[in-house]
Amino acid sequence: MSLIDFFSPLDLHQVQPADGFYSSQLGNLVDIYADEFPDLDSGNYQLAIFGVLDDRNALNNQGCALGPNYIRERFYSLNEGSFSIKMADLGNMKAGKTVTDTYIAVKMVVAELIKKNIVPIVLGGGQDITYAQYMAYEELEQKVDLLVVDSHFDLDDSPEDTIETTSASYLHKILIHQPNYLFNFSNLGYQTYYVNQDSIKALEKLYFDAHRLGEFSGKIHTAEPLIRNASMISFDISAIRSSDAAANANASPNGFYGEDACQICRYAGMSDKLSSIGFYEFNPAFDQNGQTATLMAQMIWYFVDGFYQRKKDLPLQPKSQYLIYRAAMKEDASELVFVKSKKTDRWWMQVPYPLKNSKNERFHLVPCTYEDYQTAVSGEMPDLWWRTQQKLI
Repeated sequence: MSLIDFFSPLDLHQVQPADGFYSSQLGNLVDIYADEFPDLDSGNYQLAIFGVLDDRNALNNQGCALGPNYIRERFYSLNEGSFSIKMADLGNMKAGKTVTDTYIAVKMVVAELIKKNIVPIVLGGGQDITYAQYMAYEELEQKVDLLVVDSHFDLDDSPEDTIETTSASYLHKILIHQPNYLFNFSNLGYQTYYVNQDSIKALEKLYFDAHRLGEFSGKIHTAEPLIRNASMISFDISAIRSSDAAANANASPNGFYGEDACQICRYAGMSDKLSSIGFYEFNPAFDQNGQTATLMAQMIWYFVDGFYQRKKDLPLQPKSQYLIYRAAMKEDASELVFVKSKKTDRWWMQVPYPLKNSKNERFHLVPCTYEDYQTAVSGEMPDLWWRTQQKLI
């Protein structure tokens, strides 16, 4: 399959200064599809960025389809960091005849890039495109750990047979989709007054993770294990406070600070497990002096920087690079097993689950914190361990 059929080349005049880029700027180092489409089979690329010009299902935020080139303009003016970037810009995907056509195109492109061991960076467009990003994993027949950075849950409570895929309902579509490839869902930064309490209870019944914005106030590092557990991420720009990112018709005075958003993206880039990320709902019509476009460019820069800091902590080989810790439980004779990387000091816990038709067990490694280990040492069961096991049995 040739991916060129899905894309339109960029007009470089829209993303570069009149006198061109300096040699150290990313615009001079990224292979941009302006004339010739990048050869994605060459092995020269580890990252690929592309825009999706579709906002038909972005509720109350029409105009976000115009966002990708504004972000590019700011991103390509940034300098390369302490990495040698191997990145292609595939151009923009025009809106299909129907929104479903757009979803199919995004699904096929994301799946094909992952097959080629290239990490897609999707620039929306509406956050409903997350559904298409997720569907790529169905194409690959891979289980998905989805993390969404959002002040809302985007769970429409309408009857299932009437739900459309919109920026306010795409998560519901993912949850009810069959076959189900979703293993875990995590939300970072929801704001309680935007969330139906029944939705919180529904996620709890599924043993999914939902974390209020206040949990990360002054301690964004506690989000790292949650991010490290994700195979795909969807970032709604409205999760950032309007004083830092006003370019969204649904912007809120509360949210993550800009530097927190950049740190989240750096953690995402550093995760060996993450294979795609999407940035959605940026609307240039509300951007003041290009501030939000600049912030999003910096967020992507930090994602790229994190990507080139990956330590290959997964799988846990060789074993000599890891320390094993055991903690006994108060209630019974069982023990919990924790793994710590010597290279990065990052922690995981082993969660056992039985094999079908066998007395043997296998183990699922879930990222955790040192605090989870301390909880286990005190004889208490970490909540993360219990919720993970409930999804496995």
